Amino acid sequence: MLESWIENRCWSNYSLIKGKIRAVTLVFNGLGGAVVNTYTPLELALADENILTILPYYGPWSWMNRSSRAYVDDLVERVYSFLQLGDDVPLISTGGSMGGCASLLYSRYGKRKVIGCDALYPVTDLLYHFDERHDVAVSMSRAFYGYAEPWEDVLREHSPLYQVEHMLRIPYLIIHGLNDKTVNIYHSDAMAEAMNKHNFQLEYIRDPQLGHGCNIPVRVWQKRIDFVLSLLQKQ
Repeated sequence: MLESWIENRCWSNYSLIKGKIRAVTLVFNGLGGAVVNTYTPLELALADENILTILPYYGPWSWMNRSSRAYVDDLVERVYSFLQLGDDVPLISTGGSMGGCASLLYSRYGKRKVIGCDALYPVTDLLYHFDERHDVAVSMSRAFYGYAEPWEDVLREHSPLYQVEHMLRIPYLIIHGLNDKTVNIYHSDAMAEAMNKHNFQLEYIRDPQLGHGCNIPVRVWQKRIDFVLSLLQKQ
């Protein structure tokens, strides 16, 4: 078992792993994420490969704010220390929607460097997204309450689109549905354009059937699993 300090701060597939841990994969939840008690296909498949998944309870409305980044950094270091994982055990970042935003931002701000990043229908432009849905404006107003900087500067700090030049040069996978009604595909189109402009190693897939948090085709799950496994083959 993981120690209670860790279990009180995340959901993991640790109990399913039977061998030596090959890698740690962060799985960032989307807006409104709650305490978890079921595994996703990604978590199950990676457990079969002895890849530990950690879903940080970094906040359902956090938008990867500064306190959330510190929270995840501390959690990652505690996991590595408790499990006595060496620096040769790689860290990978994944997530969807707000979690896709977090996954991308962790390659910008994370204390321990990730070797790859997977973002499913990510939010990348918070200035645009603030006016996209009322619940988004409500959640961002709470997430960034008390920040001294001008509001637009705060949103840019937490927008992968405006942080591209500072992100790690590692492999990235972005997948977005063509008819996403919750997070407009503009977010991924703009991010892909910016990353390609700076010659990032990016695979960008625009899926015709993918929903947002639902109706996720098997091929999308499999692509994300294959992406994580491909990162380990390059080690």
